[in-house]
Amino acid sequence: MAGNGVASIGECMLELSGQTGPNWRMGFAGDTFNTLWALHALSGDRPATYVSAFGDDPFSQGQIAFFAENGIGIGSSPIIQGARPGLYAITLTGAERSFTYWRGDAAARQLASDPAALSKNLENQSLVYFSGITLAILDDAARAALLAAVAKARAAGSTVAFDPNYRPRLWPRREDARAAIVEALAVTDIALPTFPDEQMLFDDKAPQATADRIGRLVGETVVKNGEAPALIAANGTLREVAAIHVATPVDTTGAGDSFNGSYLAARLAGHDPLEATRRAHRVAAAVVQVRGALAPFEILRAAFEG
Repeated sequence: MAGNGVASIGECMLELSGQTGPNWRMGFAGDTFNTLWALHALSGDRPATYVSAFGDDPFSQGQIAFFAENGIGIGSSPIIQGARPGLYAITLTGAERSFTYWRGDAAARQLASDPAALSKNLENQSLVYFSGITLAILDDAARAALLAAVAKARAAGSTVAFDPNYRPRLWPRREDARAAIVEALAVTDIALPTFPDEQMLFDDKAPQATADRIGRLVGETVVKNGEAPALIAANGTLREVAAIHVATPVDTTGAGDSFNGSYLAARLAGHDPLEATRRAHRVAAAVVQVRGALAPFEILRAAFEG
């Protein structure tokens, strides 16, 4: 029997953003953490757990303290002596962002180093979320351990959500990414792909091709497509939901992740996929109007409630 909590699995990094001359603002972000941030903000009293692995350095300690200050725990995630978090910097051209990463020896690559602890973190969760980036930072054995733990949680009653989130630079070969993502979709209940990623990885010609392909494995799919409509495939039907145009976005970082968290929060609250997508679009539109990946909870909640 699944419990009331929500768990997200992956890598939270140190984020350098908001450059002014030589000065940068440091925060904490990463695709699965950004999603959990929105999901937690919009899910009331549900316990939230970020499942990863952490170092014992001051930055890792600050990261864990930041989570706790915002009501997010780390469960039984390992603390690895001598390890440290990954780092990335955001540079902006207008509102469009590019990233530079330093993550090769990040602690999160060892998140499946203790399979028993990993499985324990996923026990009694209403929802378990992970992404293609989670898969990409793991070696083959760790990836197999992760998917086994997710499948076990699903068999015990947890809903599993997955965003393929393909990032070519994280994979040695496109074929490896394809195989791993198909394996992940086989243990997924709700898929949240982004069409340009799927087009790049699977040569999909249109969002419907993505929905049709993933729909053979997953019962509920929402294909995101930037400012174009999202395509919902659920219960044997296809529905488009228009996105919200923002005339002067400030920073698009984290918009898709916030869409995911908002959609999942709405589904957990009992809203149907159509209403969940409308709410997710409103939140994503709000997020692109603030700097950095993590919008304040009050902004997320106001957008979610409309």
